[in-house]
Formats: sequence, structure tokens, C-alpha cells
Amino acid sequence: HRPGFVSPSLAARKAATLDQFSKGRIALHIISGGHDAEQARDGDYLKHDDRYRRSAEFMQILRQTWTSTNPFDFDGEFYHLKNTYSDVRPWSETIPIYYGGQSQAALDPARYCDTFAMWGEPRAAVAQKIREVYAVTDPHNVHPRISVSFRPILAETEGAAWDKAHEILAGVEGDAPKQGIIPLGSEAPRPEAVGSQRLMDLAAEKDIHDERLYLPIAGASGAPGNTSALVGTPEQVANALARYYDLGVSTILIRGFAPFEDTIDYGRELIPRLRALVTEHDATKETTAGPASGTKAHA
Repeated sequence: HRPGFVSPSLAARKAATLDQFSKGRIALHIISGGHDAEQARDGDYLKHDDRYRRSAEFMQILRQTWTSTNPFDFDGEFYHLKNTYSDVRPWSETIPIYYGGQSQAALDPARYCDTFAMWGEPRAAVAQKIREVYAVTDPHNVHPRISVSFRPILAETEGAAWDKAHEILAGVEGDAPKQGIIPLGSEAPRPEAVGSQRLMDLAAEKDIHDERLYLPIAGASGAPGNTSALVGTPEQVANALARYYDLGVSTILIRGFAPFEDTIDYGRELIPRLRALVTEHDATKETTAGPASGTKAHA
């Protein structure tokens, strides 16, 4: 959901209605908008940093509309509401809010979300971003979960997986001119979205990061979204994802380049392996820390 086009109180009532129909299966991912021209197509002319401050107010109003038992006023920089109240409530107490952004302006609003989302980057970069997020949220006694997005490319052997990745890259490179995309290494202007800039810079640095994080597809496509591929056998990719879990990532968002076939492979081969690794990780952590340790890690 992009703030700026629907009043947050109205968006809250719409989401609560859907949540009731689905019996609690709704979550909202707040997209502040990384491109001025894209936002302007729908009549939004706020600049980049302003959009993130607006997202902060938007999330505050969503949460308050879902949870307030009495009408309330909100007087912010972007929204001014009087006697706001909703008779429609979420199925449970509230609705999970996902939110993300790689710019400095994106950090402060993170204290209003349940899960902070980012695209797949090398483990060191993800660990650093997690530290930056918690440096902002911890003083407010907020500790959002961390989500990272990938596009796994799987095959029965590692060699076959890399062949598949190279075929996908060739297809993206062939389609790029038709879609008006100027690939990495050309005279193309840098993307406005900081997350896209980061992926493009990482792709320019080298093709493969860590053991199997493959970024040429991001470079060839202009990194418009989740274009970070993990390449290998299901066991290898599950192990790579588990390394991110070790860093504190508790939500993995995955999608494929062939949605139907990849969904089957992920469900049969990848997700069960990852869940087993997470269970093993948590059991080892509890055994090492002892019975007086904190709560069990959540995945």
C-alpha cells in the first residue's frame, strides 16, 4: 500500500474489513515510493524524504484506528484528522505492518512497523542495516522483525543451477531494450531508489557475493525490486538462507522467475529444508544458552 492516495483512516477500515473476511490473513506492506516520476503519475509530488515522514504518520494512524476504543484526533505534518474511529476491527488485535527503505530517511519510521523489509544483499551489508535499524528503534522500546527478499534459482546440481541462472540473465538482457531499460555499465542515469542504487553498486562490484548471491540480474534489469538471486541446489540455497537467519532475519520473502514451477520447487524442496535448519538452529541456541535463556527464536 502506498501512502498518499488514500486517507490512512479509510485505508485502516478497508484493511480491517478484508482482515475480517479472511479471518486474520491480511498484512500491509507500506511502500513510501522511491521514484518521483512514478509517484507523480498518480498525483503525488512529495519529495523522497518527505514521503518517508508521511509513511511514519500513516502507520501511526493505521495502528491507532485499529486499536483505539474511542474517537481520536491526529494533528501531524501531513494528516489532520478529527474524531477518527472505526467500527470495523481487525480479526485479531491489529494487522501486521511491513515497511522498508534503504535511505537514511527510511530509518526513523521503522519504529512504527512490525517488520522491516529489505532486498537481498550480502550478509555483511544486511547485518549492518539491521544494526542501523535497531539503533533507531531500540530507544523507543521497539524491536521490529527483519525481512529479506530473494529470488532463488534451484536445480538438482549446482552446475545446472548456474546454467539456469545464466539463461535467466540472458533473457533479462534480451528483454531490457524492449522495456526501455538501460543496463549496468551504460550511460543510464542512476535509479532514484536508494535500495536499487545499492543493488546496482553491488552488481558492478562483482557477479557473486558470499557463496551464491548472484546480482547480474539486478544490474541488467535496473534493480527495480526484488532481483537478488540465490543460486544452487535446494540444500545449498537453504543453507544460504539459514545464514541470514543467524544474523537475525526472521522473515524470508521469496519468489521465482517461473512462478508456477518455482512455487512447487520451493514448497517441496526449499522451504522444508529451511524450516529444519531453523529448528536445529533454535535447539542449538537453547542448549548453548541453557534453560534460563530468553525466548525461543521465531521463524
